[in-house]
Amino acid sequence: MLFNSLPFAVFLPLVFAVYWLLGRSHFRAQNVLLIGASYVFYGWWDWRFLFLIIVSSLADFIIGMQMQDTKAPGRRKLLLMLSLGVNLGILGFFKYFNFFVDSFADVLAVAGLQPNMTTLRIILPVGISFYTFQTLSYTLDIYRRQIEPTRDAVSFFAFVSFFPQLVAGPIERARDLLPQFLRPRVFDQLAARDGLRQMLWGFFKKIVIADSLAPHVEEIYRNYAQHDGIVIAIGTFFFAIQIYCDFSGYSDIAIGSARLFGFNLRRNFAFPYFSRDIAEFWRRWHISLSTWFRDYVFIPLGGNRCSRNRQILNIFITFSVSGLWHGANWTFVVWGALNGLYYLPLMLRGQQKSHTDLPAEGRLLPKPGEFAGILTTFSLTLLAWVFFRADSVPHALAILGRAFTTVPHFTGLELYHRSLFLGVLVLIIEWLQRDKEHALDCRIWPVPTRWVAYLSTVLAIIVLGNFGSTEFIYFQF
Repeated sequence: MLFNSLPFAVFLPLVFAVYWLLGRSHFRAQNVLLIGASYVFYGWWDWRFLFLIIVSSLADFIIGMQMQDTKAPGRRKLLLMLSLGVNLGILGFFKYFNFFVDSFADVLAVAGLQPNMTTLRIILPVGISFYTFQTLSYTLDIYRRQIEPTRDAVSFFAFVSFFPQLVAGPIERARDLLPQFLRPRVFDQLAARDGLRQMLWGFFKKIVIADSLAPHVEEIYRNYAQHDGIVIAIGTFFFAIQIYCDFSGYSDIAIGSARLFGFNLRRNFAFPYFSRDIAEFWRRWHISLSTWFRDYVFIPLGGNRCSRNRQILNIFITFSVSGLWHGANWTFVVWGALNGLYYLPLMLRGQQKSHTDLPAEGRLLPKPGEFAGILTTFSLTLLAWVFFRADSVPHALAILGRAFTTVPHFTGLELYHRSLFLGVLVLIIEWLQRDKEHALDCRIWPVPTRWVAYLSTVLAIIVLGNFGSTEFIYFQF
């Protein structure tokens, strides 16, 4: 079920009403309701893949209890390997089977062999990477003795399948979200109101901005040979705004929806395009995934507590695996490695945490040095996005070659004026609100001004929105 669809517009109020009618004293019944609602939400796409969520939930629930009950280090490690095998095995089969078979065939072909290899037509289950990483963090944290497992199966199954963040995050840690299912929730009117505001802003970014830019991006990247460097640059800028508004829009709707039910999800985006270096960008972009790879990949590899050469290797492994997480295509691996290359100079100079404050804090405009950092970081991000968006590595290289070798004509750009305006508009609004959790957080504004902001956003969605119920980009990951 899509957030930007008519079924969800009926589904959410219905579940909300029944949920709170049960009352806080029946929070276990509320958990049962959330499991049923979440399975309906996910099964709306393809009910056959519900068994994957059930298998993953059941396996990690049992493994977690077994791991806690045993003191033998060898058995604990064996149980952890079992959890990794189940979760990564399912993920690997559905997401990467054809990729690795095709890649192996390509290697054999380069060696002069002509393998007769067939691949299966495997459908990628929506959201499998997200809920797999969420359950994995549960067993990993138990193994590290950072949390204790729950013996409440209903609460655990609700934690894994919670519909607002089930298919595209944020990727929640058990230590943060699971305890919220183990205690009564109280309806907080102020939190619910802010949740509705955040949802509204998320719908604006998805329906008005992302879905308006998508056709231009598709046309420019598909027919890149017919365009000069200026148009390709515009198409890449559009994609940067599209993927940000699409994905952060989903996160806003997810976080806002969760607040309606008394849950607090972690922030997933913090205005990343205002970052002054690439390290800051990764502290602000898809925060739940970035911190997951930091805690469960980079640090276990040795992090920064090892030789310089090993640190470099750790960085490239982490970013490359992060790229591969996004999809079974070498373009994502290159995209990840390229970000690792950007990150490397900062790490070598010990400047990964040079910018932990708010950009241009207390000022309307950034200082020249800050502006240069923001512009440089955004430009490097745009270059990397070309590989992320392209169909293949040769396709990406051909687009870049066309972009840097053609003479700009500055004709026909009027086709993009409206979309350029929308792309710049969303950046301006978020810059002005960069000290808030989301751009429509206007609780301190006078009441009339607030309602002007709300009604203007609703009007923009109605007048400018694309209501084709298009999927969110990160559903494919």
